[in-house]
Amino acid sequence: MNVIFLSPQFPPHFYLFCDRLKRLGVNVLGIGDAPYEAIGEACRCALTDYHAVRSLEDYDEVLRAAALFVYKYGKIDYIDSQNEYWLELEARLRTDFDVRTGFRTEDMEAIKRKSRMKEGYARAGVKAARSHLVTDREGCLAFIREVGYPVVAKPDSGVGASNTYKLCDEAEFDRFYSTRPDVLFIMEEFVPGHIETFDGITDAEGRVLFCAGQVMVRTPMDMLHGTGENVSYTQDVRATDLYDIGCRVVRAFGTRNRFFHFEFFRLDEDKPGLGRRGEVLGLEVNMRAPGGYIPDKIDYAYDVDVYQIWAESLVYGENRSFRDSAFRYYVTHVGRSAQISYMHSAQEIRDRYGEWIVLEKEPPRSISGTMGSHVFMLRAASVEQLNAQAEFILMHADGQSWNGREADEK
Repeated sequence: MNVIFLSPQFPPHFYLFCDRLKRLGVNVLGIGDAPYEAIGEACRCALTDYHAVRSLEDYDEVLRAAALFVYKYGKIDYIDSQNEYWLELEARLRTDFDVRTGFRTEDMEAIKRKSRMKEGYARAGVKAARSHLVTDREGCLAFIREVGYPVVAKPDSGVGASNTYKLCDEAEFDRFYSTRPDVLFIMEEFVPGHIETFDGITDAEGRVLFCAGQVMVRTPMDMLHGTGENVSYTQDVRATDLYDIGCRVVRAFGTRNRFFHFEFFRLDEDKPGLGRRGEVLGLEVNMRAPGGYIPDKIDYAYDVDVYQIWAESLVYGENRSFRDSAFRYYVTHVGRSAQISYMHSAQEIRDRYGEWIVLEKEPPRSISGTMGSHVFMLRAASVEQLNAQAEFILMHADGQSWNGREADEK
């Protein structure tokens, strides 16, 4: 089996997808924009072959690299990157090399444009926030009169929370409208809720081989436009209503041979015209692995190896190694901000929670805006315990906790 993997060296830990494939006897063929000597020894060992290009944005150069691999190794079975930014590049290569194990160019609109995602959620019987494409000022103002301020504006096709705006009055709307980047934006009513995810891996028939879920106490927009502190944790998604909802969305979007990351809002309060507290609304679909250290969180929560499960889904069409996986721990991502002074030092955190800490990292600056500049990942036996961990780690030096309450030393 031959698999082309784009940008195997970034994010730095995603070489593990390649490593697990190679261990199963797959020819893993990397194409990246870093010289071979710069991708790191672990990544080099995870690849059968590697071709460096000056830029992955230069399609002709990437096309020639892929053609060279076809010449050397034969027909390509899969093309992947597990990176939202390169989904369209993957699809274009699949189309040009007639690789049918994944989305192709003609499929991109439905899974990249937020306006089209709402159609998929509707097919699954899942409500979504009301929205309007930003094409003219009067149309936007009419939409705002219907749903009320605040509203959220973001690129209809975009990655993460970049260029996302929360508009609270007409002055903020006018400023956004006159200075917005030259891309198509979608405007949505503001949803008073938090994000929960349905993450997993499907086989060639669209069956869910493994799934997990995250609760994001802070939304990505909050993190980018706030202090940069992050709190999120795993939950037993099979024990929630999100399992049935997520499986319906998997089917509605034709999610086959994919690691997926679907995002939902859960309302924290009633909102007229939208829904009642606790109701789930569709937000976005992402046809790749969840970003950051979420794959590692899932591993620690279920005692599995999601990189291995994904590799086995491609090679065997099934999850052979972790069929009986069950939720074992809450695993919390607690991200500190470089802008804030904290009451407790990193060493004090290690001394207090050392037996529960499973990972401590300083993410690359390019992704620290939505992860925190210093990350602790901890197991917990209960929601109460994970909340206490987050409170201790994020206690501010002035005695205030990250959520504005007085610091609690319990």
